[in-house]
This record gives sequence, C-alpha cells and structure tokens, in this order.
Amino acid sequence: MNIAIIGGGAAGFFSAIHVKENFPDACVSIFEKSQKTLSKVKISGGGRCNVTNASPTISELAKAYPRGERFLKRAFYTFNNQDAMQWFEAKGVPLVIQQDACVFPKSQNSQSFIDLFIRETTRLKIQIQLGMDLKKIMPLTDGKLKLFFKDKESMLFNKVIIATGGRPKKKGFEWLHNLNHAIVPPVPSLFTFNMPNENITKLMGIVVEKAQVSIQASKYTSTGALLITHWGLSGPAILKLSSFAARFLHDKEYHFKVQVNWVNIKNQSEIQSKLQEIAEQHPHKILSSIRPFALPERLWLFLLEKTELSPQKKWNELGKKGIYKLVNIFTNDTYTANGKTTFKEEFVTCGGIDLQEINVKTMQSKVVKNLYFAGEVLDIDGITGGFNFQAAWTTGFIAAKLAN
Repeated sequence: MNIAIIGGGAAGFFSAIHVKENFPDACVSIFEKSQKTLSKVKISGGGRCNVTNASPTISELAKAYPRGERFLKRAFYTFNNQDAMQWFEAKGVPLVIQQDACVFPKSQNSQSFIDLFIRETTRLKIQIQLGMDLKKIMPLTDGKLKLFFKDKESMLFNKVIIATGGRPKKKGFEWLHNLNHAIVPPVPSLFTFNMPNENITKLMGIVVEKAQVSIQASKYTSTGALLITHWGLSGPAILKLSSFAARFLHDKEYHFKVQVNWVNIKNQSEIQSKLQEIAEQHPHKILSSIRPFALPERLWLFLLEKTELSPQKKWNELGKKGIYKLVNIFTNDTYTANGKTTFKEEFVTCGGIDLQEINVKTMQSKVVKNLYFAGEVLDIDGITGGFNFQAAWTTGFIAAKLAN
C-alpha cells in the first residue's frame, strides 16, 4: 500500500508512525507544506509541550471540548489520555503530571517529543517531504486517490490521512470543500479579552486563584485562575470561557460585557455574613487593613475605590448600604471587553470538517472512500491544558488503522 499523510504536525506524525506499525510493508510518506515540521509541538506550553491532560475519567476528559465532546467521548474508548501517556513513556519520554492535571515531559522541554517523533519515523523508514503544497485530491474509480501538489507531479495513493491542522479562514479548507465535504466556518478559540477603556488594567500582574467569569446576557460561565494584564483579562478562567463562547463572541464582534465574581461564591448571604462578622470582630479597624476572602491588596483597594468606599472608613461605619455595595462588587463586577488577543503563539480555531461526515470508529470520510482525517482539521477543539494534543493523538491513532 502507498499511504500519504498530509501535514507534518502532531496528528500527522502520530498517524504516520501508527500506520507503519500497523502495516509494516506499506510505503508511508508525510507531506508538509512548509519547510519545518512539528512547529506547534515546539512552541506549545512555552516550549515545554503540554502533551495531554490527566483527567481521571473519559467523561471528564470529553467535557473539555466545546466542539467535539460527544464524538471524542466515543473515540476515547479506543485511545485516551492514559493510553497516550503509556505510549510516550514506553517510547522513552518520562512524563510528569502537574497539580492542575497538565502533563509535561520530565525534561520540561518539547524537544523530547520532537526527538521521539523524528527517531520513530527514521526507524520505521517513513519518508518526510517538505515544501509540498497539496492543491487538489481526485478520487478515482478504483478507489485510489490522486494528489496534485503545487509545482510537482501528481501522485497516486491507496489511502490518504489529512492532518493539516486548523485554518483561520474558510478559504483554507476550499480544496476539501471541493470534495463535497461540508466545512464548519472557522473562528478563533482560546483568546484573552481586551479592555482598552477599563481602569482595571492598572492592576496588571495580579492573579486571583479562583474566580468565576461570565459573559453577560449569555449562558457562558467559567471558573478558574484569573490574570489581570495590561490589556485586560487572561488566565485559565478566561481562556476556557473564550473557547466555549467562541462562536457567540465572534457574532458579537468581540464587543461584550464580562461579569466577574472575585470570590467564587454564588450565595450572596454567605458573603454578607462574612463581612458582618469582620465588622463585628474588628469594628474600629479601617477597611484597607483587612482583606476579605484574602483578596490581593491592590485589587481590594481598587474595588473599594470603585464602590466609592474610603479605605480609611472603619468597618463599623459600613452599615447595610456599604456591605451591600461590597457584596455586589464581589459577585457582579462588570467590565466592557472590546477585542481579543490570541493566546501566545498557540493559535487555535474552532471549525473545520463537519464531524457528521466522519465515521468516529475509523476517522474515514463518509464522502470520499479511503480518505481519513486527524487533528484540528476536524471541527474539534479543546480548552487549554493539553486537550488539543490529546484529540490529535486519539484521532491520529484511529485513522492509522485505515479501517474501511
């Protein structure tokens, strides 16, 4: 068999290695459009590569995918995060699991994975061809697929796995749309919120370990660490929210209101009781001297200023009105976002090949026989934390079976 893997990224290499292990006599080639392979693996996780997530169950793992949850939940029964971790360690890359369940190489260097992939493709005699820009796929009557590359001669293959990654614009999927595949229009996912007209940016550098953030007039909400930056809000809570609300925010043209619950307590009575307790125990102390719920000092002073409560005011002078002001700002602090910033260099989009046209058991196209898909080219994307790579390993592993 002559097998083509289109795309020299994570999903492409993982697919190619498993195809060759499944079919040792097959001729397997990776075709990469650029002059460099595995570039996203290289920069991921700040150069450390968050290779997967150690979520304890398949259900929990699947919940991390705003697009593709049900599809992947089925796929994870074939190959999941535990399988991926075992595979990497068996291939000589020891892993460490962080407290937040993110999984990294023990070396803390993404090069460990790149070296592994290059070592395996060399061992298995998988060809890697660079500068191969695929323009067209033509299915033939005998089931073979004819591939047309820019400025190259056409080539024939028995099976083809598409692992080209996400694309920022629908035009990037045109060659697949020409095969009568439905394309879900891509929009950005995983981004931070710009707030050019909000004073909170002067608190840049502050981290609130557990806050709840919501998008006003929507169902979208998220909990986690919140980072204040010089342009607005970031951190895991915001990235998760941006991912789940990606299409909603795109339709809003990234102009929306964000509600922040700084203390991550929904029950306002509970907060009110805590504040009254402080007032009773420390009646003559000034507001600035006691930080409720261990809020960062600069944030506490900022919220006092926002509620027009003097930091010099004594706790016993707050009264019901003052306590209500604090309860409200703790649970319902509102900011206007106007724009987004891509999260580091790790550009993630939602959108791509419609999952309804893919057989989850094989990753084969239901539209074109002998054509398979793996990775972000599919309408699958996960929140930050190693989930996007896990989707690549899972879909790549299944596609590599080349099952009909």
